[in-house]
Amino acid sequence: MATCHTPDEGVPVGISACLMGEQVRYNGGHKRSRYCLEVLAERFRLEPFCPELAAGLGVPREPIRLMGRPGEEPRVVGTADPELDVTERLEVVSRDFAEGHRHLRGFILMKGSPSCGLERVKVYHPNGMPSHADSGAFVRALRRHFPELPLEEEARMNDAVLRENFITRVYAYDDWKRHVEADPGYHQLLQFHSRQKYLLMAHHVEAYRELGRYLAEASKRPLTEAMDHYLQRFMAALARPATRKTHANALMHVLGYLKQELDGETRRDLLAAIEDYRRGHVQLAVPMRLLNHYLKRHGSEYIRRQTYLDPHPYELGLRNAI
Repeated sequence: MATCHTPDEGVPVGISACLMGEQVRYNGGHKRSRYCLEVLAERFRLEPFCPELAAGLGVPREPIRLMGRPGEEPRVVGTADPELDVTERLEVVSRDFAEGHRHLRGFILMKGSPSCGLERVKVYHPNGMPSHADSGAFVRALRRHFPELPLEEEARMNDAVLRENFITRVYAYDDWKRHVEADPGYHQLLQFHSRQKYLLMAHHVEAYRELGRYLAEASKRPLTEAMDHYLQRFMAALARPATRKTHANALMHVLGYLKQELDGETRRDLLAAIEDYRRGHVQLAVPMRLLNHYLKRHGSEYIRRQTYLDPHPYELGLRNAI
């Protein structure tokens, strides 16, 4: 069952302990993230974890790295002493973490780490030369044992689109945990899809159509099977960042719910704002603010309940930058 939380407690999100300022790196240092601690901590309840420390590696410690050939699962070995192999230890603590932290809504990772790197982590050939790139061992385990969990590197959140995408996924997953997983049922599943439809459309229109068709027949399937299929497909679709083109398409569909209530001049203003956004002249907040203004006055309850209109706290200002 989902762990409930109140808004005052914050949304529970895991984070690499070094990003919290904890001195857990191999050299006894840290990588304190001002954005996580000074901005996200206002909304998230950050829960630090260091898989290398949990695996019994001390501080300070010999650095570790990924070693293997392309197409193989990399081993995690000592940089100076390849005989130090902590692959199995990291797998065990990572699996245990995934099983014991199902209440999390996301995880923020340390870039380049052989355990926590999301992608582009160097893998070395057994001869010691750089070979290719992969994900860190902890990340690979999370993807195996907790595939729906939103993941992002702290450094990648310097990109406004990736930052907004990650935080959108965290809040969408939080919605699922609180309203579907906490009270499983076909009705709750359909209600979730109903309010997430245009957010899903903005990220992946094919998944939007596919999941709509799937849910039309979902009651014929076992509930657990239907929920698992829907969630994994939904979270995978949201992991694909929305573009100006896909946002504009979703905005036009939302505008369609107002066409009978607005006069011609107002409709033209809204269409111009959406087109200005699509062409890159303004940020997403501009057409969204206008639409929300008229939806509050004239929109049906169905369209006003769409999470796309308000997918994350307004105070974070995420749509002012994309």
